[in-house]
Amino acid sequence: MNFLRNLLASILGTLLALGIIFMLLLLIMVGATAGADPVVRVKNNSILRISLQGPVPDYGGQFRINDLDYEFEEYDGLNHMLRAIEHAAEDDRIKGISIENSMLQAGNATAQTLRKALQEFKDSGKFVYAYAELYAQKDYWLSSVADSVFLNPQGILDFRGLSSEVLFFGDFQDKSGLRMEVVRHGKYKSAVEPFLGNSMSEENRRQITELLGSVWEQYLLDISESRGLEVETLNGYADQLLARTPEMALENGFVDGLLYADQYDDFLKEQAGTNAGNDLEFINLEKYAEYTARTRSKSAANRIAVVYAQGDIGYGKGSKDVIGQGIMYKSLKDAREDNRVKAIVLRVNSPGGLALTSDLIWREVEVTQKVKPVVVSMGNYAASGGYYIAAAGNRIFAEPTTITGSIGVFVTIPNIRELASRWGINAEQVNTNKNSTAYSLFESPTETFKKYSEESIEENYQHFLRIVAEGRDMTTEQVNEVAQGRVWSGAQAVEKGLVDELGSLDDAIRYAAGSAGISDYVTVDYPVYESNFRDALGDLGIGFFDAREDILKQELGAEVYELLTKIRQMAAMKGVQARLPFELQIQ
Repeated sequence: MNFLRNLLASILGTLLALGIIFMLLLLIMVGATAGADPVVRVKNNSILRISLQGPVPDYGGQFRINDLDYEFEEYDGLNHMLRAIEHAAEDDRIKGISIENSMLQAGNATAQTLRKALQEFKDSGKFVYAYAELYAQKDYWLSSVADSVFLNPQGILDFRGLSSEVLFFGDFQDKSGLRMEVVRHGKYKSAVEPFLGNSMSEENRRQITELLGSVWEQYLLDISESRGLEVETLNGYADQLLARTPEMALENGFVDGLLYADQYDDFLKEQAGTNAGNDLEFINLEKYAEYTARTRSKSAANRIAVVYAQGDIGYGKGSKDVIGQGIMYKSLKDAREDNRVKAIVLRVNSPGGLALTSDLIWREVEVTQKVKPVVVSMGNYAASGGYYIAAAGNRIFAEPTTITGSIGVFVTIPNIRELASRWGINAEQVNTNKNSTAYSLFESPTETFKKYSEESIEENYQHFLRIVAEGRDMTTEQVNEVAQGRVWSGAQAVEKGLVDELGSLDDAIRYAAGSAGISDYVTVDYPVYESNFRDALGDLGIGFFDAREDILKQELGAEVYELLTKIRQMAAMKGVQARLPFELQIQ
């Protein structure tokens, strides 16, 4: 009975899959027939609305499905948003901008970059207004750039200062029997500190305090300039929570009026010169970004390549959310060998990751900068491995709120010896050599394992110091003084010599153009994320292939299914194989 039910489910799933494939192919054909014709229409007397509902990546991404010869692009990245705001300043159909954002899902550096772009838009003479029912602190920081800021009469404006909370798992490890074995170098490598005890070290508390203070100072400086309030006054308001009600926010100069949404619309109509009885014409920033991208000229003889490295650093090809050496190799090589590309900007937005991959990418950056100028622009994070790959650049830019540095290395390995013992599980090993068992989850780390792990960490750390010293024209001793795994804000990193200049991505692009001796150019974005049709369906959450395989595994049993898989793999092999002539499972 179960077999018949699963068979029916498999048939229905296959039919559904075929339907999805048909619809997807239809969409692809429709898109192909549309060609370069923009699907977005911009009407006269429009207001550009900024209401960002999801995460804001640095790079939306270009994608290619190789076996369908189909390419598409996503326009929700900061790269397209900045170009859209810049284009809107010169677009006669755009009368102004309305910021209507709450709970912005973006890092501080992203918010600051958007804020600078909005300030430059204001310099064109067009208006920028802001409205919300709820202003989180980052939203208010962004919105405070507006000519006027409005709050709902029953709304909320949060202004209390910045805070950070760290969880510690020392007692949990003792009680559960599940613990993390830690090897590290750097007294500030706080990423592993939660596994080492139950309280924050003084070193970690100091670095977090100074980091938060640096970022908060940037909030205050920007709000002070835009709102005409002294920094000391703003700090006092934060201490006393003097924006906690709409009336207090209005009285203390945080907002210019308390309006309901319809009243705000009436205000915008007046500012845009639209009759009271007519509807406003809005266009969302993401849609306008798509319009701008589809219509902007790419015909200039000179190009600046912007290579985006965003996400954790991991080994392999990589993806939109994971920086792999495969994608970075190809992007840097393509830009390096394109005669139209005169300089390269490496945009790093990463908290780091695998040390090996970081080194592989660093080397490719080093090779590239010997051919063409490579300027680094740091986003929300360029820490640890993110800083590692940036160190080879000719010049490094960061936002004041960028989190960078963290020059240090560590390794964490789970251990369940105590937990297994409580459950009555005992593991026995059989070895051919003294150190055949490198490490077991079920045994305490041996002294040999600890010794060699510490040697490896120390070697990696010293190599990291040399990489940074070479790139920053410092001695390893000087780098070690600001390393030890400590994180810095972009503003602090300039003082410590880890960053050359505070500035945005646009500042880095302009510097790169100057380094190449060009003034007339267009920017081109890398990488292009390549996949096949099946991978693309998986990215869209259409996992019917996996569902079919799960049914087979359930009916045949795991061992038989694995045997079937091996036979299928052997049948698909072509050419000379460099692999084991048999399968041997060694744990």
